[in-house]
Amino acid sequence: MILSELLEGVNYSLVTGEVGVEISGVAYDSRYVMPGGLFVCIEGTVTDGHQYVSAACTAGAVALIVQKPVEVPPGMTVVLVENSRQALALVSSAWFGHPSRELKLIGVTGTKGKTTTTYMIKAILGEAGHRTGLIGTIETIVGDIHTPAKNTTPESYELQKLFRAMVDAGCDSAVMEVSSQGLMMDRVSGCDFDIGIFTNISPDHIGPNEHPSYENYLDCKTRLFKMCKVGLLNIDDPGHLAMQAVSTGKMLTFGMSASADYRAQDITMLSQPGWLGVSFHLAGPQGSFPVKVGVPGDFSVYNALAAIAACLSFGASPEDINRALENIRVRGRIELVPALPHFTLLIDYAHNAISLENLLGTLRSYQPTRLVCLFGCGGNRDRQRRFDMGRISGQMADISILTTDNPRNEEPENIFADIRQGINPTGGQYIIINDRLEAIRYLIQNSQPGDVAVLVGKGHETYQEIRGIKHHMDERELVAQVLAELKV
Repeated sequence: MILSELLEGVNYSLVTGEVGVEISGVAYDSRYVMPGGLFVCIEGTVTDGHQYVSAACTAGAVALIVQKPVEVPPGMTVVLVENSRQALALVSSAWFGHPSRELKLIGVTGTKGKTTTTYMIKAILGEAGHRTGLIGTIETIVGDIHTPAKNTTPESYELQKLFRAMVDAGCDSAVMEVSSQGLMMDRVSGCDFDIGIFTNISPDHIGPNEHPSYENYLDCKTRLFKMCKVGLLNIDDPGHLAMQAVSTGKMLTFGMSASADYRAQDITMLSQPGWLGVSFHLAGPQGSFPVKVGVPGDFSVYNALAAIAACLSFGASPEDINRALENIRVRGRIELVPALPHFTLLIDYAHNAISLENLLGTLRSYQPTRLVCLFGCGGNRDRQRRFDMGRISGQMADISILTTDNPRNEEPENIFADIRQGINPTGGQYIIINDRLEAIRYLIQNSQPGDVAVLVGKGHETYQEIRGIKHHMDERELVAQVLAELKV
């Protein structure tokens, strides 16, 4: 492509060279620059691409996009922009032929619920006959190819490449998690969103390597609603007002409030040994009908409402919706795992106090004989998180089983000591079993009729990190191993 074609929509000034130069490829990592290529210098969290201009020129780059002065050899085309991350996103979209324009694109943002909502949308659209790609925390799905994810929202070049692959694979739609980091770093600039969804917001991802303040976090979330044709907002979360204030498209709401456009009424918690779910009656602009969801809790109602509201605009029927949601399974998100028939076992990714409190509160509402929480905390991470998770489990679970998560380079005993400082003042009952397999074995062997037990923290992960080495560990396999040993 000609550089000028790639720069359409980009505000820039030409420092040297000319924009009629032909471009053979686009890269933002100098190691992937090819002869005749365009190198986009972006400032990363670890390193600054401007430091690698010499390497890119040596590799054969013929043009650079920069946001600050650089030294280049004679004849090099240098394009100066205010925001090179945004420029990378716009250039990448053009390089791959603006693929998001060929898809019905749904973006989901919020503190909690993004992953589950995207899988619900994909499942419903699948039942309705659509071929839908997915991009999120757990994986990307293009056609029949599942690839583990590195980032919730990929860098813009990879994102546009995925959209092009989806179109080439015959997808007519795509659903993606849109993280606050992805919005802050302009990874989704240039995306043509048909629908944006706001699930909820709570103080999270605040820190030196993420967002400097809650206000910044909230502001980043709002950016999606300047980019979509239709916004679907959780009316029961006060954060929706910030989204509404900046929106440039049509806004609709969902929730339990009587003023919501899509309302859940007559909510009923459903349970039987080995299965938890929820039912409700949906009332909305396209009519009303009953819904049954195979995931427990009020937040499953919110996630389902968001998914249903989005999918009804695609022509999904109540039958499509119920077929998809009654059997929905999201890896590591309140995931029901087959175990002994007299109790219910789940796996969940909760790895901070807010998530754990929401999770245990949901499971407690099903009035189990006992609520059992098996968890640990990551090594070389915030110690306060350990105290807080210990406190929550001590207060809300009938018994806590403390075990290893990803100890990394810390001794598990030190992590347990911090958790105990949170759990001891509550008077909650607990036991420490270092090895996670042995902890799961203890949980299953000591389960009682009517128990609800949850394995917390690992979720979709299939490894355990110990002293810099990732060892394979999938909790589903550990449960199956214990059950096989018990010959059940």
